[in-house]
Amino acid sequence: MNRVLIGIRGEPTPEGMERVLAALRGLEGVGEVQATGPAQVLVEYDPQTLTVMDLIRTIREEGFLAGML
Repeated sequence: MNRVLIGIRGEPTPEGMERVLAALRGLEGVGEVQATGPAQVLVEYDPQTLTVMDLIRTIREEGFLAGML
């Protein structure tokens, strides 16, 4: 498992952050997801199943811009 810290552009509302966390947790290959700040998430994922871009794309599908920190 790999870990990556992803920053989310802007300050997502608590509801928006919950949507992002739920979407990431729903991906096959994601082990753990936790908010580490108001606009940051730490994701543990299987690199044989997912790429960092898959994670970022999932966050974008929830309506937020994101990138690796």
